[in-house]
Parts: sequence; structure tokens; C-alpha cells
Amino acid sequence: MATVAYYRVSTKEQSIENQRMELEKVYQIERDFMDNAVSGTIKTADREGFSAMLNYVRDGDTLITVDIDRLGRDAIDVQQTIAKLKGMGVNIIITRLGVDLDSDAGELLITIMSKVAEMERRKMLERQRAGIARAKAEGKYKGSQKSVEPEVVKSARKTMSIADTAEHLGISVATVKRLQKAN
Repeated sequence: MATVAYYRVSTKEQSIENQRMELEKVYQIERDFMDNAVSGTIKTADREGFSAMLNYVRDGDTLITVDIDRLGRDAIDVQQTIAKLKGMGVNIIITRLGVDLDSDAGELLITIMSKVAEMERRKMLERQRAGIARAKAEGKYKGSQKSVEPEVVKSARKTMSIADTAEHLGISVATVKRLQKAN
């Protein structure tokens, strides 16, 4: 019966080290899994570190994470993930909530808290949109600057494929397709 930890941070500027230190103070972690610069809105099954952890854990293991939002910000995905882990015989401990999912009360609390995490994300996005709208109204927000002009893309496309143009200009294939259609 292994004790495994799962860590996640949303951006490259963040580090999992605070999460690691917090868990290692209390638990003897035998194996850890992490996702760096991965949003909580990405389904757990689509995260490399989480998928690796799912392939590793066995009946009787315990998964420890610091908070419910490390698992995700979508209530349904979090609940499905928990159900899958419990179906595999894996117990889950969420330290900041003081929740051990071995109990019905723990499962109820997680159901509620996963919905709260989802609502927090939605509110944050609403505040962001309101801030952008205000900045636009004040003439302070111009959006992201164009990295490449359409004419440069059109010129490059005369001699290169879409993929080669994207690589050469350091932009995505989708951007090449969009800019080559621009007037």
C-alpha cells in the first residue's frame, strides 16, 4: 500500500515546492506525480502527470493532495475522478480541507467543495472580463499585439507549407491559416 502525492500548478512561473513541503511535513510520500503549467480546467484524464498516477496506483494505495482545486476546477470532472479512484480502491486525502474520503461525510464535503472551486473559477473569469471591458472603455486595453503581419505570412506561404511557415515564423498553424485569409 503506497502513499502517493499529486501536485499541480497552473503556470510556468509557479512551483510545486510549497505543496511538496506541506505534504512531506506530515506524510511519508513514496511516489509523487505532478503537472506543471497545467490549468485546473484541463480534465484530469488529459493531464500527463495525473494519467501516470492513475496507471501507478493500486487497490489499498492512498492519494494525497493539498487542495481540491489541485484535482480540478470542474465539479463533474473532480467527482468523476474521485469515483474512479475510489472504484480502484484508492483512498484520497485532501490536506487543507482535512478530508479523508474514507467516510461518507468526506465525500459529501468534496462534492460541495468541488462545486465551490468551479464557482470561484467562473467568478474570476467574470472579474477578468469586467476589467478588460473597463480598460477598453478607458482606451487602455488594446489586446495582444500582432506578432506577425498577414503580408509576411502570405509571402512565406508562396514557397512554404503551412507547417513550415508556422515553424519559420514562430507562430501556430492556426495563426498561419487565419492570417493567410486576412485582407
